[in-house]
Amino acid sequence: MQCSLNDTALSSILPPVLIAEFILGTLGNGFALWIFCFHLRPWRSSTVLLFSLVVADCLLLVALPFRVSYYHNGFEWRFGNTFCTICHFLVASNRAGSVVFLIAIALDRYVRVLHPHHPLNFLSVSKAACGAAVLWLGTVSLSLFVTLNKTNSGYCGSFSHQSSRNYNVSPHRLGFLLGFYASFLVILFSTVCIVKHLRKRQIARHAEVKKAQSVMIAIVVLFAVCFLPSNITQLVIWFKARDAADAVRFCAEMQQLTVVYYVAVSLTYLNSALDPVVYYFSSSEFRRPFFSTSQSFLMGLRSGLCENEPPT
Repeated sequence: MQCSLNDTALSSILPPVLIAEFILGTLGNGFALWIFCFHLRPWRSSTVLLFSLVVADCLLLVALPFRVSYYHNGFEWRFGNTFCTICHFLVASNRAGSVVFLIAIALDRYVRVLHPHHPLNFLSVSKAACGAAVLWLGTVSLSLFVTLNKTNSGYCGSFSHQSSRNYNVSPHRLGFLLGFYASFLVILFSTVCIVKHLRKRQIARHAEVKKAQSVMIAIVVLFAVCFLPSNITQLVIWFKARDAADAVRFCAEMQQLTVVYYVAVSLTYLNSALDPVVYYFSSSEFRRPFFSTSQSFLMGLRSGLCENEPPT
C-alpha cells in the first residue's frame, strides 16, 4: 500500500528555508574561500582539512537552487534525469564529505591536545593534502554508489515521498546511518576526552586551549543540529513501516513523519552556513583577516552612511 504525501505544506515551507541557507552559505563560504586563497600564508596541515570542508560546502551550494525549484514546483523535477543524478551526487558528496572532514578536524584537535608529540602533528602540507585526497576518493566513491543505486526515477530526491508499508531498508541507507552514529560517538568521545584532560591539568582557561574546546563543542553542536534530526526521523520511519497494522492510521502517521523528515533534511543543508564557525574557532590565521576585513567593511559602511547624511 502506497501513502501519498500532501506536498502543499512542504512546497511552502522548504523553499524559503533553503533560500536562506543558500544565501548564508554562499556569503560565509565565499568569504572563507577568499581568506583561504588570499590571506592564509603559509598553510598548515590542519588548513588542508578546513579547506576540504569549504569544498564540500560549495558542492551543496551548486545544487541548492535546483532543490529550491524542485520543492517549489511540488516535487516536480524539470531539469532532466541526468542533471537530477548530478545534483543528487553533489548533495550526497556534501553530506558524506562534511561528516568525514568534521571527524578529521575533531581527531586532529584530539591528537594535538592529548598527544602533542605524535608524528601526525608534524605532517607537511603535501602529506596532509595526500591524506585529504584519499578521504575525498572514499567520499566520492560512496556518493557515486548511493547515486547510481537510486532506483526510483519518478522523483529527484533521496527519500520517496510516497511511503509504503513494505518500505525496505537499502544497504547504503543502513550503512550511512551506522556510519553517522559511529562518527557522532567518535566526536563525542574526542570532546569528552579533551575537556577532561584540560580540566585535569587545570589549564582550561588558557586562550588557545579554550579555542580548542570551542572547536570541539562547535562540531558537536553542528552534528546535533544539522545531521541528528534527519537520522533519528529516518529510524522512526523505518520502525513505523515495519510495525504498521492499521492502514489508515499508518498513512496518517507516515504523512506527518515524512513532513518532519523533509524539514529535518533541510537542516542538513544548514551545515554549509554553520561550517564557517568551525573555521573561525579552528584557525587563528583565519580569525585575523576576518577581524581586519570586518573592521574595514564596517568603517567603509559607516563613512558611506555619513557621506549620505544631509547637512545640518
